[in-house]
Amino acid sequence: MALPDLEFFRRLAAAAAEQTLPRFRQNGAVETKGSGLFDPVTEADKAAETAIRDLIAQTYPDHGILGEEHGGHGTDREFLWVIDPIDGTRAFISGLPVWGTLIGLYQDGRAVMGLMDQPFIGETFVAGPGQSHYFGRSGQAPLKVRACEKLADATLFTTSPKIFSDAHVGRYERVEKVARLARYGCDCYAYALLASGHADIVVESDLKPYDIAALIPIIENAGGVITTWDGGRPEGGGDIVACGSRRVHEEALALLRS
Repeated sequence: MALPDLEFFRRLAAAAAEQTLPRFRQNGAVETKGSGLFDPVTEADKAAETAIRDLIAQTYPDHGILGEEHGGHGTDREFLWVIDPIDGTRAFISGLPVWGTLIGLYQDGRAVMGLMDQPFIGETFVAGPGQSHYFGRSGQAPLKVRACEKLADATLFTTSPKIFSDAHVGRYERVEKVARLARYGCDCYAYALLASGHADIVVESDLKPYDIAALIPIIENAGGVITTWDGGRPEGGGDIVACGSRRVHEEALALLRS
């Protein structure tokens, strides 16, 4: 069965944007999932995922779907769409335009295509087999990570150092201590910056598959490396490190593993 083309991913992004953009910076209602830590969800999250799922179901009825808001079906099928309609809901409800719609496609458990769309800024990062592209107001361009051969020269991103558990925060801090510059708060946009050559390493913890599925092929096809902290494949989520160069990745893994 043939893979979708990149234009179909952009159609999915447009369908999601029809639901998210009219609700952005409108101070709409916010719910929280479960108990304990504040885990927000909005009407925009739910409506955007529904729009994405409906278009996939119409076009590829034999594919499975796994989404953050509406669960999964057919998750054991050859092709599985993995959706986070708004990655960065905390940013969304705060009015910060660093959230994004994430749509990934797995084939036999491996991430082969992905899209990250930030519709307020008007930027789309999309990947198919062997290719990663940027679409924005300045036009279209291939994505390529930048050369950075030492962690000491690297710009590092994480959503927040407060997201790490007590068991993980010390290992993350070892990496941050070596990096030249650390910045916080970009959610999925940090990975897009890495793929486009503006950052060198992203370190995060306790991610779900829908947090990372779309970003894997974007980074890998731009020349980067993305794994778990123990060097394994990242499709299942967990503790994730993405780097623009293998040398920086090796340095980071040595610190994160120890």
